[in-house]
Amino acid sequence: MASAGSDNAPAQVPATAFDNALDTALELALGQLAANVRRFTECFPDDTTTGNHYTLRQFDGHPPGVNAGWTSGFWTGMLWTAYELTGATAFRQAAASQLPSFAWRLAKRVQIDHHDLGFLYTLSAIAAWRITGDPEARRIALQAADCLMQRYLPGAGIIQAWGDLDDPAQRGRIIIDCLMNLPLLHWASAQSGDNRYRDAALSHARQSRKYLVRPDHSSFHTYHFDPVSGEALGGSTAQGASDDSCWARGQAWGIYGFALNHRHAPDLGLLDIACAQADYFLARLPEHGIACWDLAYGDGSGEPWDSSASAIAACGLLEICGQLPDGEARARYQAAALHLLGSLARRCAARQPGSDALLLHGVYSKPHGQGIDEANLWGDFFYLEGLARVTRGWTSYW
Repeated sequence: MASAGSDNAPAQVPATAFDNALDTALELALGQLAANVRRFTECFPDDTTTGNHYTLRQFDGHPPGVNAGWTSGFWTGMLWTAYELTGATAFRQAAASQLPSFAWRLAKRVQIDHHDLGFLYTLSAIAAWRITGDPEARRIALQAADCLMQRYLPGAGIIQAWGDLDDPAQRGRIIIDCLMNLPLLHWASAQSGDNRYRDAALSHARQSRKYLVRPDHSSFHTYHFDPVSGEALGGSTAQGASDDSCWARGQAWGIYGFALNHRHAPDLGLLDIACAQADYFLARLPEHGIACWDLAYGDGSGEPWDSSASAIAACGLLEICGQLPDGEARARYQAAALHLLGSLARRCAARQPGSDALLLHGVYSKPHGQGIDEANLWGDFFYLEGLARVTRGWTSYW
C-alpha cells in the first residue's frame, strides 16, 4: 500500500529465521478480525473480553459501543493494519468510519483527561493520515497533540498521567506507559514546525530515564513529583504486585517506549536503556516466553500470565534490533522476539468459536481484579503488529 505522510518511518528488520507458523498465525489473526469487523464497524469493543468474547464498550449516558476509555484506538489501529496487509476494503471502510468519533471525543472532551492520547490518536488519526493522506485526520491528530500538551507540567518537566490536573492524588504522577504516547508529540512537532511538542517529549523522556528505571534496570510503574518545584518524591505501583516489584507490562512498555524515543533523541542513550530493560525482562521469563503479570513471579507460582506483556516486549525487541548494527546483539534480540511471538502463537492464539479475540491469557489489572485470564485490545494489537513486522516487513504507526 502507498502510505501518505510516512516520511519519518522507522527502520525495519525483516525476519530471517522465522518459520511458517508465524505466517499461519497472522492469517488466523486476520481471520479473527474479519469476523469481528461485522460487529464492530462504527462501534467499539470493550477493553477486555468477558469469557474470551468482546462485548460493546459501555459509558454512562451513551449508547453501547461508544468511543470511550483509553483503548479504543487499538481497535481502529488493528483495522488499519489489517487493511494495509490485505487490501480488503471492509477493513479500510470500518477504520475510516471511526475517525469522526475520535474528533467528537476531542470536541466534547470525552474521557481524554489522561496521557493515553497517543494510544488513541496515533493508531487512528495518524494511521489514517499515513495511509490515505486525509487532511482531516492530520488536523485531528494535531488537535490531540495540543490536548496532550495541556498535561505538561513545566516545573516538573513531565506529562501528568491521569486525572484532573488539580487532583492532588494524581498531580505530578507519571507512569511508564507514557513513553508510548510521546511519538504523537514528535510527529506534531515535525508536522507543524513547532518545537514545543518535541521539547516536552524530550523532557518527559529524560525524567522517565532518570526516575522510572531502577539501578538494576527494572522499572517503577509510576513515579511522583512535586508539580511546581519538580522535586522527585518516589516510585509506586498501581497494577504491579508491590511498589518494589516489576510489573511485567510496565517493563514491556519501557522496552518499546525507550526504543521508540531513541529514534527522536539518539543523544539521550535511550536505546541502551531499552536494551537493559529487555535483558531484565528476558532473564525473568519462563522458558516458554509468556510473562506472568508481574516479573516477581515465574513458572510454578500459580500466578496468571499476561500475554500482552510478551506481545509488547516482542515489538520492543524488534524496534531495538531495527536500530542496532549487524552483530551479536541484534541477532540475539531478533531471536528473542521471534521466540516470544512463536510461543504466543502456539499457546495463546485465539480461534472461533471459542473466542473472537486474537490473543488469549492476558491480564488488565490483577490487583483490581480486572480482565484476569482474558483477551484485551492492546494485547491483540501488539500481537498483530509483531506478526506483521516479522512476516510482512510492515512499518508500525509509532
